[in-house]
Amino acid sequence: MTTFTLNFLNNSDSPGSFCVCQQNPSLSNPSTFPLAWLVKSGNPQTKVPISWNTDFYFFWAKTGELAPGVIFNAGEAFLTSFTENNAVTLTKRDGNYKFIDQRNWYQPGVLNVTTDTSTAFKQASIGIGMSGSGTVAVQAQPNMSFSFSPLPQNWVIFGDFQQGQVLDPSKINNAVQILFPHGIFSMNVTLNMDNSWTITQGAD
Repeated sequence: MTTFTLNFLNNSDSPGSFCVCQQNPSLSNPSTFPLAWLVKSGNPQTKVPISWNTDFYFFWAKTGELAPGVIFNAGEAFLTSFTENNAVTLTKRDGNYKFIDQRNWYQPGVLNVTTDTSTAFKQASIGIGMSGSGTVAVQAQPNMSFSFSPLPQNWVIFGDFQQGQVLDPSKINNAVQILFPHGIFSMNVTLNMDNSWTITQGAD
């Protein structure tokens, strides 16, 4: 299992949280909402590492209406992959949601969630994620099929965030993409005094 690490350094004079996202949080996407995937607080002049692995998961959460600021607290997580067990069904039984019938989807590289007639409007959300935490989510609706084609990208923002928070693209203005060179699994990410970013290769 591959593990990636970002070594953050807060060289600004502001306390806040470093947040890693896997969808550009500055862009609005009507089909999916970006989530604050991995979050750690960092006071001025402190170093904060954030690490993750590359395991993919299905998630559901009782969010009510999915909108910016809502916290996606997963009620269940099912391990998946691009080639096996990459489809699942969301149902509601005895007043609670659950995943059932995990299976192989006919289209490799796609993760699929089907909802049945028991799914209520504006009550639950479904999503996918990596390393045990959600990365994107959509509002669940009855009798629908939702397909996700993950292309994991790593974006970093700094501010007042909670893990699982639905992000508001209109309020994100300092996102930067982190690219890992081939064979490199650690990157250094510094928030400068003027809130710009400096990115260098870590010591693997």
